[in-house]
Amino acid sequence: MDSTASSTAPSGTPSAVDAPPPIRIAIVDDQHLVRSGFAMLINSQPDLEVVAEAANGEEAVRALATTRADVVLMDVRMPGMDGIEATHRILAEHVRRVPATSGGDAGPRIVVLTTFDLDEYALSAIHAGASGFLLKDAPPEELLEAVRTVYRGDAVIAPSTTRRLLDHVAPLLRQPSATQDAHAAAVARLTAREREVFELIAQGLSNPEIALKLFLSEATVKTHVGHILAKLEARDRVQAVVMAYETGIVRP
Repeated sequence: MDSTASSTAPSGTPSAVDAPPPIRIAIVDDQHLVRSGFAMLINSQPDLEVVAEAANGEEAVRALATTRADVVLMDVRMPGMDGIEATHRILAEHVRRVPATSGGDAGPRIVVLTTFDLDEYALSAIHAGASGFLLKDAPPEELLEAVRTVYRGDAVIAPSTTRRLLDHVAPLLRQPSATQDAHAAAVARLTAREREVFELIAQGLSNPEIALKLFLSEATVKTHVGHILAKLEARDRVQAVVMAYETGIVRP
């Protein structure tokens, strides 16, 4: 009998060694029951792992200064330091430690948790660098998919809820300001093809959907998206969508 037979995995079956490391999640919420429920759900998934929990913004900033997380679920309304300030500080600290020019990672993706979808606090958090937001009462499968989506970075989180929020605050976004002028100038620097891709990003399309619509390869779309985000100095796609509303590319 072959002595290796019992230890060799069947052909085509991935071994544990081949599996990618789990996505590392931090949960920030002032309600212990909410944190526990999210942690139980997330840790039930083989590709996800909770690595930190915090009850407020201050705790979150301290925890993420020493613990690396890929995705942060951040309550927007908390006593003391709220989710907006915590988002700003966490991302600013990451940039300080790992400057973009060094070729390092972009830091944790932050998903803001809110109780209603027209929460202007959520918009403030997006301006502070969050990658999107999610309703606290979203179905479990939607929360899990949101974590995976924002980790991949190829689509806007919960496009329907994000769009409702942006439609609601669109008049505020289009008020004249130096920031809006700078964003309009950046949009004007896009090539014709980049402008086309930018408009589809603003509609909430993912890279595969854009590729299908424009008859391009996904690799080409990914390259265009990278150039667009760089020219707009946008951290990710949701930041680009906000700019699309600011500059009138998208109108409610």
